[in-house]
Amino acid sequence: MRFAIGAGATLEELEGDPHALLARLREREPVSWVPALAGWLITRRDLAMLVMRDPQAFTVDDPRFSTGQVVGPSMLTRDGEEHRRHRDPFAGPFRRGAVAARFTRLAAEQTERLIDEIEPAGGAELRRTLAAPLAVAVVTHALGIEDTDAGALLDWYEQIVAAVTDLTAERPLGSEGRDAYAALSAAIAPALERDPATSLLAAAASHAGGLERERVISNAAVLLFGGIETTEAMIANGVWHVLTHPDQLAQVRASPALLTNAVEESLRLEPAAAIVDRYATADVELAGAPIRCGELVRVSIAGANRDPEVFADPDRYDVTRSNARRHLAFAHGPHACIAMHLARLEAHTALERLLSRLPALRLDPAHPSAPHGLVFRKPPELRVLWTPRSPAAAPVRTQTSASERRA
Repeated sequence: MRFAIGAGATLEELEGDPHALLARLREREPVSWVPALAGWLITRRDLAMLVMRDPQAFTVDDPRFSTGQVVGPSMLTRDGEEHRRHRDPFAGPFRRGAVAARFTRLAAEQTERLIDEIEPAGGAELRRTLAAPLAVAVVTHALGIEDTDAGALLDWYEQIVAAVTDLTAERPLGSEGRDAYAALSAAIAPALERDPATSLLAAAASHAGGLERERVISNAAVLLFGGIETTEAMIANGVWHVLTHPDQLAQVRASPALLTNAVEESLRLEPAAAIVDRYATADVELAGAPIRCGELVRVSIAGANRDPEVFADPDRYDVTRSNARRHLAFAHGPHACIAMHLARLEAHTALERLLSRLPALRLDPAHPSAPHGLVFRKPPELRVLWTPRSPAAAPVRTQTSASERRA
């Protein structure tokens, strides 16, 4: 029983509140065989970074990779030159400066629109009414497929998320995930025929982009999937953290500049993607664990983000934490999240406007919530209440023309 803690771990524990278990593993079995996950689980930050930045020893390029089984080959499932071939056509618009220039106004306008719709009610479930619609609006704009039905897109996305989660939990892949990807592919395909100057997808599909049509679609699915999931979870987890820590919320209200760090601290404590997968390319010993060629190596981002060797008092939510940005919520190495700057922009915008516009914003005590999930962690629902403004106190908003929105 060399890995007794890992042997006793259950899916229920890993999906619910896994942090006490991850702390025990990190202290005593930082690389542990976990039968419930059918692989090795890494929980120490230095080891997590080592694995993620060494694609020659720990690769994603394996037919068992969960996302690849659902959407096919993409930048998520290739390493080396092939990875660059898939990723490079999409990288430019997601660099920090390009994101700030292109998306700051859009994110603000979409957030205001969504809050306008819910504000009079005095309560809402924020995942479906704000977090997910905002993510969909921004990422479809980024890809040039704004005419795709948002409701259908969310349904496809949720079915793909469920399929990836089932595969990670060693449950069989049902037809729903594949059917959702087929429907998504059919919706995306027309965008590839446009002038390369008008659409990120059309540019990637052009001769200059160098990607086959089918691979452009699989990478677009990855970007949609990641763009919605990461942002929705960041917003939901961020709201949940500040509202469950009134003392920290008071600090943010007193010093609004702390909101940026509040988002990073939420990412540290509850990363949107709690586990990432790799496969060993050769026999290797890691922290005393004998990993064999071909074995699955699962990196616990959630475990690495609470490593006490890096983060003092690691389970505490502290909006003034000086090194909060050292979290690994966007992964590390060549597969670091391509859209991390866009996700940060959207999350910061959403939290700032929610706290500013909804007086006495609070969690609904009749509907308790907390982050949950094996791979993707967020509250299953996030019901909140606030004090509605009187009609006379509501701010007057002017319409923005379509040409101005495109500027």
